[in-house]
Amino acid sequence: MAKIIINGGRRIHGEVTIGGAKNSTVALIPAAILADSPVKFDTVPQILDVKNLQLILQAMNVSSVFENGELAIDPTKIRESDLPSGAIKSLRASYYFMGALLGRFGRATVTFPGGDNLGRRPIDQHIKGFEALGATVTESNDIIHIDASDHGLVGARVALDTVSVGATINIILAAVKAKGQTIIENAAREPEIIDIATFLNNMGANIRGVGTDTIRIMGVDQLIARNTHTVIPDRIEAGTYMSMAAAFGDGVSIKNVIPEHLESFTSKLIEMGVNLDIGEDTIHVYPSEELQAVAIKTMPYPGFATDLQQPVTPLLLLADGESTIYDTIYPKRVRHIAELRRMGGDISSLKPGEIKINHSARLVGTTVEAAEIRAGAALIIAGIMADGTTVINNADHILRGYDRIQEKLTDLGVDIAIEGIDLINLMP
Repeated sequence: MAKIIINGGRRIHGEVTIGGAKNSTVALIPAAILADSPVKFDTVPQILDVKNLQLILQAMNVSSVFENGELAIDPTKIRESDLPSGAIKSLRASYYFMGALLGRFGRATVTFPGGDNLGRRPIDQHIKGFEALGATVTESNDIIHIDASDHGLVGARVALDTVSVGATINIILAAVKAKGQTIIENAAREPEIIDIATFLNNMGANIRGVGTDTIRIMGVDQLIARNTHTVIPDRIEAGTYMSMAAAFGDGVSIKNVIPEHLESFTSKLIEMGVNLDIGEDTIHVYPSEELQAVAIKTMPYPGFATDLQQPVTPLLLLADGESTIYDTIYPKRVRHIAELRRMGGDISSLKPGEIKINHSARLVGTTVEAAEIRAGAALIIAGIMADGTTVINNADHILRGYDRIQEKLTDLGVDIAIEGIDLINLMP
């Protein structure tokens, strides 16, 4: 397992360029197997999740080459096969192969996916969508069998009971080649969904309404890539560096961002008293002196993202008064709390999904555990702020989601080292 070592107390400055969105990339790669031609992506983040998805592609005889941020995938010789359970269980987003394989072959067999330890994330809305399209879904021993091979998938109206990014994307992947029209009601509106639909539409798909709560998909027979798809910037990575810069920066420019994707986050920073200069594709974070406590409630997009509630907590430790976070998306996303307390943070959770953060004048470096990606990001920020050395174990979780993090933090002036992993190939 990898570990990250940070010698804290050095304020950051300079600029950082945000990579392609992890949450887009992990859906775009499975979506690529729907193509009837080779495809290319650029600005792909160098993260462990990409490497694990390449292993899954390899098992299906789908070749992929990842160099200098460009990922080339050739699905033209794809074959059905058992997918590697190790790679499947290492990342939750592998469940997008359910929709992609169903759309490609009319059937799919996938081990129940893993990923962050936030409690088992239900896929009932995914299954509801697949069944509406005419598939039979069975589960045994954590293996999910989805089959519509006898009669094929047929468009249908799917009204999601809850807003779900994963279910929305999976139903799109399954429906894009189905017969007739599929309508998804109460669809998620995240920018990453627009990114996936843009990729598919550029290959000849007919998807309308993405970015609203009603999506209409008219099935097509063929998808042919005619250009390289550029992955949108990662709004969660951008928010993480904004929190870091506001907490312990002497002026940091965050480049390659889409400010509209961050409005709920930036509005909270401004409410706290953080001084921002928001440009067309750059946000400059000035040093902040007096910060005020705020109340944050995570919500589906365009609300405050659950993926940013943990990275913002070290910044909230600097605010005067008591801040509160209510995570309505993943109430169990609290495993950073005990680690921040060990570093001297006054933070607690007495009710599921409710976190209270009080002003903490000083953090002290120690050995902590990264339970998942965003908890690890919070610990990195705390380690930069802390006096002394912070050792973050289980750092593989962080490397799953943050592009070239050692390089970027070093350029900002952080004293950071990563041990136990080959960063060039991102393999343990």
